[in-house]
Amino acid sequence: MSRRIGTLLVAVPGLSGTVYPVGTRVAIQGTGGSVDGFVDGDWLPLAWWEFTDVRPEDGTG
Repeated sequence: MSRRIGTLLVAVPGLSGTVYPVGTRVAIQGTGGSVDGFVDGDWLPLAWWEFTDVRPEDGTG
């Protein structure tokens, strides 16, 4: 399954306990109502309403 880039729409806690703020870029894997998000190896279980996909033309920077 391929990964894509997304941006958090709300603050989300990772498995490490770190809370990632709105606007954090995440690597997203999966589809549907919940997906796996990753920030520097930290896993974030994400619901569909907690992130938005970044369009390729928007870049990753």
